[in-house]
Amino acid sequence: MGPVRAEPMRETVGEVAEKVFHELEEQHHFRLPRTAPSDLLEAIVLRVNYVAAYLWALLVLVIVVAVTLRYVFGRGSIMLEEIQWHIYGVGFILALSYGLVTDRHVRIDVLAERLPLRRRAWIELVGLVVLLIPFCLAVIVEAVPFVLRSWQLHEVSAAPDGLPHRWIPKSFIIWGFLLLLLAAIARLLRVTALLFGRPAPLPAG
Repeated sequence: MGPVRAEPMRETVGEVAEKVFHELEEQHHFRLPRTAPSDLLEAIVLRVNYVAAYLWALLVLVIVVAVTLRYVFGRGSIMLEEIQWHIYGVGFILALSYGLVTDRHVRIDVLAERLPLRRRAWIELVGLVVLLIPFCLAVIVEAVPFVLRSWQLHEVSAAPDGLPHRWIPKSFIIWGFLLLLLAAIARLLRVTALLFGRPAPLPAG
């Protein structure tokens, strides 16, 4: 008998799909140079979001407990329902900044991918300066008295057996948009690094 040849490992459908996805991402991704200050701001946003990711596991656990109580023991809980809403709201509003930092937000790629990089950067610059950053500032300015009023009134849920301290989940409007503002500033710094060379881009690699 001759030596047995080891057959090459065949890629699974999932591995092939992932490879194709990454190739498309490399082809169409809007790449901007990194800078030292943008790296610092993005690191803050990512660190907070990595911790906040555990909220989704907590949400699943709360849902399982609520469903078990309702359908196994015949006991509903308004408190658990409100906890679900609050966890989902907090997780979603914090994840806005993650989407911007990782460039996973929705774009009209069918148009944008046909434009030169610098033209796309100019569109990004206008969008950040005229739309996103002013919007974040407006939400934060309006949210501060909104949360303070809830705290001063010791606002509680209007539902029986609902949650107290409604100012706590409401305060995440401020924190979420502060993170989004940091992400937008980091993005702006990367755009200006490409267009104007300031701040100085970091070496690629």
